[in-house]
Amino acid sequence: MFTGIIEEIGAIKTVKREAKSVVLSIGAETIFADLKPGDSVAVNGVCLTVSEIAGNSFFADVMNETLSRSSLGELKPGSRVNLERAMPADGRFGGHIVSGHIDGVGKISGIRKDGIAIWYTIGAGAPVMKYIVEKGSVAVDGISLTVAEVRNDNFSVSIIPHTAHKTVLSEKRTGSIVNLENDIIGKYVEKLMPPSRGITKEFLLENGF
Repeated sequence: MFTGIIEEIGAIKTVKREAKSVVLSIGAETIFADLKPGDSVAVNGVCLTVSEIAGNSFFADVMNETLSRSSLGELKPGSRVNLERAMPADGRFGGHIVSGHIDGVGKISGIRKDGIAIWYTIGAGAPVMKYIVEKGSVAVDGISLTVAEVRNDNFSVSIIPHTAHKTVLSEKRTGSIVNLENDIIGKYVEKLMPPSRGITKEFLLENGF
């Protein structure tokens, strides 16, 4: 599990493409303090498993399912990426619950300044938009952000200078593709709701509330 608080910006060193998979090597600094093979690292919000460590680089396999649901297939040597190690059991919970399992991609359709803040408007399909709630949480390229506005086919987030400086979001432009992960709580609530009855007093009693 992750929290959406980016630890550092890494850089893609090599991309080895197979028929339906990719092997990435990623250079970094901070995350190597306790990193070991088998650990999970969120790369632009996508949970990847460290398969090997060589110096200040780690390797990770990206399977076809991940490539089809995320923007990792667009990465090339030199691309900068957001990195976050999995949250330790005794760690601080600074963002929100982020699984590293991408729900889909979005496209930045607008960027504007608002004083010290920068607003990003991101278009997304219905499967993602149905879980976007104003003032709720969303992970954009692995960054825990608060939804500022919601429309039918897009939403907006407003970021502070610290977030812009510490992540690759500030390098994005109109038309850039970003990975999106909805707040997992909303998805579980929908899954547990009875399909026709909705949440009623009887439903809550039957389920121990």
